[in-house]
Order: sequence, then C-alpha cells, then structure tokens
Amino acid sequence: MSTFADAIAALVGTPVGSGRPTVAPDPVNQPMIRHWAAAFEDDNPIYTDADFAATTRFGGVVAPPLMLQTWTMATPMITGIGERGGSPVPSDGASPLALFDDAGFVGTLASNSEFEIMRYLALGETVSASTVIESISDEKQTRLGPGYFVTWVTTYVDDTGGVVGVQRFRILKFKPGSTP
Repeated sequence: MSTFADAIAALVGTPVGSGRPTVAPDPVNQPMIRHWAAAFEDDNPIYTDADFAATTRFGGVVAPPLMLQTWTMATPMITGIGERGGSPVPSDGASPLALFDDAGFVGTLASNSEFEIMRYLALGETVSASTVIESISDEKQTRLGPGYFVTWVTTYVDDTGGVVGVQRFRILKFKPGSTP
C-alpha cells in the first residue's frame, strides 16, 4: 500500500497544468515593455528608446529580463476569482498539488522565486513555457504548521526551441492551525 510520502515523491517530474507548453498569447512587444518599465520605474533606455537600443550590443529594444514570466501568463478571469484563491484560470482538479489539499495541507505560502536568464528577448519573439515539479522536501515543522516545500521549474523557450530562461518557484504547502 502506498504511503503519502510515496505518493508525493511520485509527483517529482510531473507537469504542472496541461502538460503541454503554454504559448504566449502575444509576441514580445513595445507597449507591454513600456508599461512594465513605467510600473517599476525602470528608465533603462534599452527597453524603450529604439534609437539608443540600436547602438547597443543587442541592436534593438529588448524586454526586461524579469519580465520573462509575464509573456505566458493567462489573462485574469475576474468572475469567481475569490473562490479560486486569485488563480487566473479555473482549476480542473487535476493539479498535482491536490494531493496535498486532500491530506489536509491546504495552506499555501509562496516562499521564493529564482530566475536564470540565458538571454534577453527581442521585439517580435514568441515565448513558450513548460513547468514540472522539480522537488518536494521532507515534511518540515514550521511556525505555520507542518508542511512541505514544493519547487517547480518553468523552462522558457523562444520560437526555435532555444532556452531563454528558467524559473524556480517554491511554495510551502502546510496544515494551518497545526502548530505545536
């Protein structure tokens, strides 16, 4: 008979989402870059000044590196967003993390996010992303209650399949109110 530990260990390598790459709905474009740069008060002219950017090693405008994940984000669905916990798309119940919820680890806390950028994206490129569960810790005792750190890795590729960046995102799945 399989234990909970065996079941969650089997999740490592499991795709998150549909299992198919998520293709950006829009190519890398100047308006989105401009809004991002304005929101973060990033005045680097390589992102917004075509004449300046043409004189750089990039030869043209590029997107801010940490904008990478925004290109493949789903359009937010406002209706029912509270019931979905802020998730931009409704859950079909097939999430690998449902196993934690079913075992009482219903709390979710974002822990950290790490990026490795291989290169900047240029205007007109289309990005795709694939995500798999990379690792699951042993059970930890935290101030929030017992829980597991779950890390998934998203690999971003360009039109030719070349890797442009990797993101590791870690959450804590915990049992709320279970602290000793």
